[in-house]
Amino acid sequence: QVQLVESGGGLVQAGGSLRLSCAASGRTLSTYVTAWFRQAPGREREFVAGVTRSGGNTYADSAKGRFTIFRDNTKNTVYLQMNNLKPEDTAAYHCAASTSLRLVVGPARYDYWGQGTQVTVSS
Repeated sequence: QVQLVESGGGLVQAGGSLRLSCAASGRTLSTYVTAWFRQAPGREREFVAGVTRSGGNTYADSAKGRFTIFRDNTKNTVYLQMNNLKPEDTAAYHCAASTSLRLVVGPARYDYWGQGTQVTVSS
């Protein structure tokens, strides 16, 4: 199985940028569908962005035009570049991997999860 460790979260002002990293060990990340989810207090975990085994991307409407997900196979790491951050982006961000054959957006379809990294955007 694969182990996932996120990093890169922090406190940033509105309009700023952060890059989150999800480093994998145990298995090659490109053999999974990989996604970023986020969860704010009192809210359900929601899909942010995902990347397929072949490198295709899908984004939630809230992330389109501002966030970019990409994978570095040489580092076995998936990244989430977040630009023009807004206070409503404040949440714990989790990386997840799925054995699904296609990209799925429901968190229940993901088999492996990292511990999460906190992103806080101040206004």
